[in-house]
Amino acid sequence: MIEWSSDQRALRDGLSPWFEKFGDDHLRYDKEAEFPRTPWEAVAESGLLRLPFGEEWGGLGQSLLTTMHVLEGLGHGCRNGGLNFSVTTHMVSAGVPLQCFGSEELKQRFLPGVCDGSTIGAHAISEPGSGSDAMNMRTSAVLDGDHYVLNGSKTFVSNGPVADLVVVYAKTDPTAGPLGVTAFLVERGTPGLTVGNPIEKMGLKASPLCELFFDGCHVPKENVIGRVGTGFLVLDHVMKWEILCCFIVATGEMQRRLESCVEYARERTAFGKPIGEFQSVANKIVDMRIGLETSRKWLYDTAAKFSAGQKVTVDLATAKLIASRAALDSALNAVQIFGGNGYMTEYGLEQELRGAVAGTIYSGTTEVQYNRIATMLGL
Repeated sequence: MIEWSSDQRALRDGLSPWFEKFGDDHLRYDKEAEFPRTPWEAVAESGLLRLPFGEEWGGLGQSLLTTMHVLEGLGHGCRNGGLNFSVTTHMVSAGVPLQCFGSEELKQRFLPGVCDGSTIGAHAISEPGSGSDAMNMRTSAVLDGDHYVLNGSKTFVSNGPVADLVVVYAKTDPTAGPLGVTAFLVERGTPGLTVGNPIEKMGLKASPLCELFFDGCHVPKENVIGRVGTGFLVLDHVMKWEILCCFIVATGEMQRRLESCVEYARERTAFGKPIGEFQSVANKIVDMRIGLETSRKWLYDTAAKFSAGQKVTVDLATAKLIASRAALDSALNAVQIFGGNGYMTEYGLEQELRGAVAGTIYSGTTEVQYNRIATMLGL
């Protein structure tokens, strides 16, 4: 397990008082499926969004591991799972590709707004007919003078209804396979871009998503992120960050649930003794602890290997499988341990269960991760 330095611990501790504030009124935001503007302003004010970005853009210049350490604290302290998901989407899906692959002009124009939260970011990958099969996308981009013309549609775009910037992946050469995909930065209000209505969903309701439609959408060729034909490489890098950051937040949420269940099992009595003395309850809590610690180890170990430039294809798929399954089991166990109270909306546990289901789907479904590992085994 990683030994955090005093500076890393101080950074997380310094932001911790903000995290509970971010979760203010989380039950209402979930019930009304409303993007939490006021908490988002608090997130921006805290400086959390600045973590992984260079100081020249207004960032804090922190490493991936340090960023994850702080984001784990976010998951532990903030009860608004939708807001947590929007935070990681903004930082990772829009900010990271800009910083790692964007031109100097794009960085100067947009990264300061990403860092201070005045510009909300999203990315658009999935399409109605392809889902996790991202390379089967049909959205096209054709060069026309000094612009690319985008046509097609994207779905399940997290932050889409509120985003100011969207990283869009489109095919510039339909015959070139992975080398035919290019990443573009598209600004809200670009002619030919239509933002669909928010899509109702099961969980993470405070993080809105929608469809995006491109009908002759003219994007300046300067808005290409990386080079033409390198979109798959951009996406691969982003997805590594996305899995590591999203699921370390989930690990923080698991830690909070574990603490709540231990406290509840000590205080709640049935048949004359605390329910924690019943093996059926105690075993659930032990399983929660094992899932938490296993997830934490896999995520941080994988991040350390990735940061060192090592190949992490199998590690990442394994970490995602373990963490998403553990988060779902943790949330279900918490509902069962709290019994009738866990089933009631006022405790927020059923909200967390609905949100945990999403982790088995986004960033590549559970089935996709199994297939990826099997392929690497030669199957």
